[in-house]
Amino acid sequence: MNGRFARTRSAAGALFFDPDGRVMIVQPSYKPQRDIPGGFVEPEETPYEACVREIAEELGIRPPIGGLLVADWAPDPEAGEMVLFVFDGGVLDAETLERITFPDGEITAFGFHPVEEMDDLLIPRLARRVTAAVTARELGETVYLEHGLRLLSGPEG
Repeated sequence: MNGRFARTRSAAGALFFDPDGRVMIVQPSYKPQRDIPGGFVEPEETPYEACVREIAEELGIRPPIGGLLVADWAPDPEAGEMVLFVFDGGVLDAETLERITFPDGEITAFGFHPVEEMDDLLIPRLARRVTAAVTARELGETVYLEHGLRLLSGPEG
């Protein structure tokens, strides 16, 4: 063993849906690109705990968070090695939507969009990740991605 180990950062977020099946996309205050709600995992925190904490900090709500939809190994030239987790936030009802606030100021707005619009709204690897997570939810699966792409397995692909 050479003593070198990866120093991978982790982030976790949730996909929330409206009753029409559209996906929640948020506008962060600190960058021009849109995103899904979530953020970095802190020391001694699980990705699931980070997701729940980040949703409360960013949106001011604590809806039940479901299972893991996607784990995506997606290193970034600026942030370094990263593994991103996307959990199922489920469908938000009208009462929960009315309670959304932006307590930590990291989010300035949100909206719901059809999955077909993700390529136009998000950076490419996030659009791929969100689309894969929506498909995983529909199929009742959890998927592993690299750079937002599902790995092909076997000779059939």
